[in-house]
Amino acid sequence: MTPTPRLTLALTTATLMLATTLYGTTTAHADDDPNDPPGTETSASAPVEVDPNDPDLKIPDGATLAQAKVLDIKTVVEEQSGDERREDTNTSVTLALQAEVLFAKNSAKLGAEAKSRISGIAEEIKTQNATRVRVFGFTDNLGSSAHGDVLSKQRANAVHDVLSQALNDADITYEVRGYGEQYPISDNSTEAGRKKNRRVEITFPRTGS
Repeated sequence: MTPTPRLTLALTTATLMLATTLYGTTTAHADDDPNDPPGTETSASAPVEVDPNDPDLKIPDGATLAQAKVLDIKTVVEEQSGDERREDTNTSVTLALQAEVLFAKNSAKLGAEAKSRISGIAEEIKTQNATRVRVFGFTDNLGSSAHGDVLSKQRANAVHDVLSQALNDADITYEVRGYGEQYPISDNSTEAGRKKNRRVEITFPRTGS
């Protein structure tokens, strides 16, 4: 996908990934009872073994090292327009498209520009040779929670349908869910924040060379 000018938000953080299994389901459309929050894919294994008794570590006498933990580096880049947001970690890529780019207000019908953007994401998924793809829908906190849950599922399903057609690969497993107003990425007290929260996220493992 050819990127448009982007603004690096300098949000590189080190976060400990939770060892939670997200993949393996063969769900083709949104689940009625989503229970795994986004961003909790299994981290990579420790790259090296650490000897807690190594004198070069120079720890105080009688002290021992805690068990080694793997930290995942996350880089977040967002378009200046805010229409697209990208998160890269050691293990995965997440692309968040704002709802206004994809749909009309309170609609789950995709427009022409949306299909073009989704096709671009499909090309990157092919480049990464990913066989597991998550498509999660989100809304802001305006209106009823029940309405947000339904709309976010419908929008996730719509993106999944176009994405699966573009990929045309029976070996890819999809997890498609609608989370409504859960897991906001910005402040819902402002329209600018609510716009960021109205989104569809597409996540896939970083497996390509």
